[in-house]
Amino acid sequence: MEVIVAKTAGFCFGVKRAVEKVYEQIENGKKPIYTYGPIIHNEEVVRDLSEKGVGVIDTKEDLAALKEGVVVIRSHGVGKEIYDILEGNGVEIVDATCPFVKKIHNIVAEQSAAGRHVIIVGDAKHPEVQGIRGWGDANTKVIDSYEEFENLAISPKVQLCLVAQTTFNYNKFQELVEKISRTSYDINVLNTICNATQERQVEAKKVASQVEVMLVIGGKHSSNTQKLYEICQKECKNTYYIQTIGDLNPECISSACNVGITAGASTPNNIIEEVHTNVRVKF
Repeated sequence: MEVIVAKTAGFCFGVKRAVEKVYEQIENGKKPIYTYGPIIHNEEVVRDLSEKGVGVIDTKEDLAALKEGVVVIRSHGVGKEIYDILEGNGVEIVDATCPFVKKIHNIVAEQSAAGRHVIIVGDAKHPEVQGIRGWGDANTKVIDSYEEFENLAISPKVQLCLVAQTTFNYNKFQELVEKISRTSYDINVLNTICNATQERQVEAKKVASQVEVMLVIGGKHSSNTQKLYEICQKECKNTYYIQTIGDLNPECISSACNVGITAGASTPNNIIEEVHTNVRVKF
């Protein structure tokens, strides 16, 4: 059996940096350590950190009640309000926000201050998007389709700025931009999709088109992994979304001559290697 592993599979720069910052705090061991939300969308990593004493704070209310310790801001980033809460309580902040996400924060703050209405293309429920929105104002909105844009019913006289969630589907973003650009709005379009995300999606599509079975590895709450799965499924009908090798049904690949593997940006290399080894050796 031939097994093709995407070169771009696994931790991206921002996720790797965030995880390393938490482990650095563990080594320092001077204060209680917390992350605001899971540091990444991977249950295996979060479980390991929990076993090492790292707590997860999920709500603003719990964060506001914290009076000591270190809080690591995850790679997804947070809104300005969260920094204000932590600084007001004198809690130490370790900012692991991905630099590409931080760039969007700055854009949203600047464009909002300049009077433009910012439109974020992405998943309104995703923590990255919620954090980005937290640097805007009441006119900052989130959409993931042209229909949602139309439903905003924004006056044609309003100046707009369009940005994207870093892990949004590149082709879908381009299609949306083309449609909105045909309108009469004065619009400033900034493609803020991470290059690593785009490369990962392009390579996943290519690998999926060459194999009989495609395996997409990642946490069940990972937005970028979900998008990889959707892209691969269009190219290979036998595409399976797994978190670890334990989720793989052997029957799914037993008769395949070739298998492709890709993984989301929050998937550790050891999990990818374990899947690769088991597929290559056992099947």
